Amino acid sequence: MIALFPAGFEEIESKEMLALVAYTDAAGKARLTETFGETTTAPVQPGWEEGWRSFHRPVLIGPLWIGPPWASPSTGAVAVAIDPGRAFGTGAHASTRLALELLLLLPPAGLLDAGCGSGVLSLAALKLGWQPVIALDDDPAAVEAARLNARRNQVGLDVRLSDVLADPLPPADVTVANIDARVLPLLAPRLDSPLLIASGYLGSDRPTLAGFSRVEGRESEGWTADLYRRDE
Repeated sequence: MIALFPAGFEEIESKEMLALVAYTDAAGKARLTETFGETTTAPVQPGWEEGWRSFHRPVLIGPLWIGPPWASPSTGAVAVAIDPGRAFGTGAHASTRLALELLLLLPPAGLLDAGCGSGVLSLAALKLGWQPVIALDDDPAAVEAARLNARRNQVGLDVRLSDVLADPLPPADVTVANIDARVLPLLAPRLDSPLLIASGYLGSDRPTLAGFSRVEGRESEGWTADLYRRDE
C-alpha cells in the first residue's frame, strides 16, 4: 500500500478484519485490483479531505503544548503548532511523546534531529532554548513541512534535505532520532554526539548500538524511547 499510495492511505480496524482504504480514482483502483485481486469501491463522504483533522488533537508533555494550528494553546504552556502535511509527526504519537520526555531531562544544548519528519522534536527543542538545532530528512515533503512549521512558530530552524546514512553529519551535543529500529545501528557509528535519544520502535525491537550504552528508557503503548551515552 505504501508503494501504491505514497501520499497515504487509511487503516480501518474492526473485530473481524483490518481494511486498507485508499482515496483514489479509477487508475488507482486498477492498481489495487492488480495487486490484491478483489477490491471494494464506495463513494467518499463530503469533507473527507479534512477528516484527518479530527485525529490531530493537542497533547501536553511537561511544559510543552503541541497541537494543530487551529487549536488554542493551554495558558502558560510552551506552544508548538504542528501541521504535519505529508510528513510524519503531530506530537501525539507515543514515540514522539517519549522522545520529548527524555529531551526534557537534559539541559538545552546543540541538537541534531536525524529524520525530522514534520519538525516536532526540533521545534520543541528550539522553543525550550536549545541552540543550534539542525533538522535533517531525506524526504522533500518532510523538509517542506518542517520549514512551514518553523515559519508557523516564528522560529528559525535549519532544515536540510539529507540522507543521514550517506551524507556528512554535523556535530551536536545531542542527537535525536525518531526512526526505524533497523536504521539506528547504521546511524549510530556516524554520529558526532555524546548523547543520543532514539525512538520509533517497539520494546521488543530495541536496538543494540555499537559504541553507545543505554542509560534510561521510557515505554508507552508498546512504543519505546531510550537515552544512550557514547562509551568512553
